[in-house]
Amino acid sequence: MTENTQQTPASNPELPTQYTPAEVEGKLYERWVERGYFEADEHSEKPPYSIVIPPPNVTGSLHLGHAFEHTLIDALVRRKRMQGFEALYQPGMDHAGIATQNVVERELGKEGKSRHDLGREAFVERVWKWKNESGGQISGQMRRLGEGVAWSRERFTMDEGLSTAVQTIFKRMYDDGLIYRAERIINWCPRCLTAISDIEVEYQDDDGELVSMTYGEGDDTIVVATTRAETMLGDTAVAVHPDDERYRHLVGRQIRLPLTDRTIPVVADHHVDPEFGTGAVKVTPAHDPNDFEIGKRHDLPFLTVMDERAVITVPGPFEGLDRLEARSAIVAALRAEGRIVAEKRPYVHSVGHCSRCKTTIEPRLSLQWWVKVAPLAKAAGDAVRDGKVKIHPQEMEKRYFDWVDNLHDWTISRQLWWGHRIPVWYGPNGEVVCVGPDDEAPTGEGWTQDSDVLDTWFSSGLWPFSTLGWPERTDSLAKFYPNSVLVTGYDILFFWVARMMMFGLYVNEGVPPFETVVLHGMVRDEHGKKMSKSFGNVVNPLDWMDKYGSDALRFTLARGANPGVDVPIGEEWVQGSAKFSNKIWNATRFALMNGATIEGELPSADEMSVTDRWILSRLNKTVAEVDAYYDDFQFSKLSEALRHFAWDEVFDWYVELSKTTFFGGGRPAEVSGRVLGEVLDVMLRLLHPVVPFVTETLWTALTGRESVVIADWPTDSGFRDDAAEREIELVQQVVTEVRRFRSDQGLQPGQKVPAQLTLTGTPLAPHEAAIRQLLRLQPAEEGFHATASLPVAGATVALDLSGTIDVEAERKRLTKDLGAAEKEKAQAVGKLSNEAFLGKAPDNVVDKIRGRLAKAEADIERISGQLANLPQS
Repeated sequence: MTENTQQTPASNPELPTQYTPAEVEGKLYERWVERGYFEADEHSEKPPYSIVIPPPNVTGSLHLGHAFEHTLIDALVRRKRMQGFEALYQPGMDHAGIATQNVVERELGKEGKSRHDLGREAFVERVWKWKNESGGQISGQMRRLGEGVAWSRERFTMDEGLSTAVQTIFKRMYDDGLIYRAERIINWCPRCLTAISDIEVEYQDDDGELVSMTYGEGDDTIVVATTRAETMLGDTAVAVHPDDERYRHLVGRQIRLPLTDRTIPVVADHHVDPEFGTGAVKVTPAHDPNDFEIGKRHDLPFLTVMDERAVITVPGPFEGLDRLEARSAIVAALRAEGRIVAEKRPYVHSVGHCSRCKTTIEPRLSLQWWVKVAPLAKAAGDAVRDGKVKIHPQEMEKRYFDWVDNLHDWTISRQLWWGHRIPVWYGPNGEVVCVGPDDEAPTGEGWTQDSDVLDTWFSSGLWPFSTLGWPERTDSLAKFYPNSVLVTGYDILFFWVARMMMFGLYVNEGVPPFETVVLHGMVRDEHGKKMSKSFGNVVNPLDWMDKYGSDALRFTLARGANPGVDVPIGEEWVQGSAKFSNKIWNATRFALMNGATIEGELPSADEMSVTDRWILSRLNKTVAEVDAYYDDFQFSKLSEALRHFAWDEVFDWYVELSKTTFFGGGRPAEVSGRVLGEVLDVMLRLLHPVVPFVTETLWTALTGRESVVIADWPTDSGFRDDAAEREIELVQQVVTEVRRFRSDQGLQPGQKVPAQLTLTGTPLAPHEAAIRQLLRLQPAEEGFHATASLPVAGATVALDLSGTIDVEAERKRLTKDLGAAEKEKAQAVGKLSNEAFLGKAPDNVVDKIRGRLAKAEADIERISGQLANLPQS
């Protein structure tokens, strides 16, 4: 566990009495960047390790979800860099088509203008201007968090190189028949005025209305029901099941469509469920995906009855009404004609909303560009099934397969101006030409480029390889593709991960874009509630970083990161992590003031005390434990293991047990000083990936070397001393038991008590001075009277509590506690003796009661001992 000797020694600064993150973090980060620690060299002979940042929207700012995800990524990359890998943490941002266009359009609106007033070219220039001046504040916030990204490689999804990648793959897929143009039902947002894909639709239960109404006249009357009465203006049929005897006489006949001068046919279609409702459904092929399919099967007309803003366009009394206004007006008109059979309000049903602006989406017949996903999705599924890509945690694989195995073709065109323009030109005589990056676009009269842009997820789906220079076969691509790990939220498993898998496998000859996908949960408030502006529980992570330091926020987030599970977080927990940073600071400062050093070879085990050998044995086990947790992406467990080792074992036990040695001076103090230096050196390196700032400051002060960022990652030396561990465990048992007894008796932690220790013949004898120091036990002098005697770990600790407690009050309290414990035992025994209960109760319930019994018995034994040890009145 020796340090990298190739680092340049630095001065050994004296540590301030208090750790103030604000005075440390910014300066340290800029120093790291200036020295190029985070850059990655594609020509290096070191093994590669690469992770891309899920590119945040250029419109965004750092929220807790970003901070959480970025902390995990940064910890992985920092560790790998210390392990000797050529580590690339790839930064960048997404152009966020709809979101960014909305921002700039709102700015224009304040000036009383729209994008159409500017025209396309001027509007796009305005967006670029906004991006350069106001976008991308996340980059500065990432620096605040301490992220070790390769800033010289920062990319943007509309950079020239990435635009070339987009045009290249579009052309290749178009030529391979995987991209096509077709008129189909799409999800349309009347607010954003664009098509959106299925995964950009959020479904929620809304209060609506279910209206049943009659079509036709006399014997031709048929009842249909709908939640969208306004779409009846576009009905071109009524459908029934072919085997439904109720309507067999109507199939093939024309019936009158109310409120119009049209008649529509009754058709027989197996899609209709005869058991649902009346067994008859209205068919609006241009405004419903299921009706669209029925319309194709029966060669029905496709009538569009709304414009792009969901305003009725059918000539007549409803023309010009918004869809919701038209819904009410049409129901009223049908009611006036006596055609309303039933009305149900409220009628709660699932309604799709635009994920960006929350507007109710409108199914709409539209000519769009599509990706034929079947072969791509199969390859993406097979890559996981064949083990080329591992998903962690493994139970998330099912969700992945459920998605990729049932993908519909993906609509990729968006009716926006900001984004990657579709590289297709249309000629005056119906010609269609797809242009690659090396092709000349057609020129001449009548040639126009497609006005649509590509879905943002199209370009971000290329992120793992477009950022490395693809389609050029660059050295960076050869070195860092495929990425080692992808760390992302389970919520974009479908949005982003599946897209990257499909594209990466397609363009890189079956090589997936990453080897492992690590899925994490969502950050929630301390009560487990989703963070939302409407709930008033959204937290700006910068506020917590300002108040407690970036390390405190990072450590809190890492401690909560169980694979695939949501992460609750509250300010109190961040405050606790700040106390941990202060604990590390104060303890390391004490150690440096008392001889802790890394100079010279580590003394032999023969020269070390049992306490020295114990902490080195625990140190190596911790190294092995932390490595295993990192390799399994168990951030919560590795963080907790490090906290326990640092706070409990090093600071609360080793330092305290060794104080008498340090204060005694001589060779034993030198040996323990070297051991403590070794422990701190390794411990700070282990902690560094999660809490980089405080560890950098302390490690450089301890070692006098350049930076822990480029230090070697600790390795398990194999040193173990089980005998020393057992011996110190006995010391811990004695101290813990006597501390519990003191607390039960109401003694203050610092209150000194006369005591007599009988340690002869036990492994505890050499530790008497340390035990007395830790327990604040004074020597048993003349007049000592043992009022309590504690047998523990083969030793006896006798204490004189005369005058320190109210004996009668304490006896009364303990007697009450003993009665409660005996009652708990009796209840548990009663249930466990009941065969009927044992036969019916689940195993976990029985185990819980057995646990209650064991605790009650332990409490009875403990309280009885305390009562017996009380002084006699």
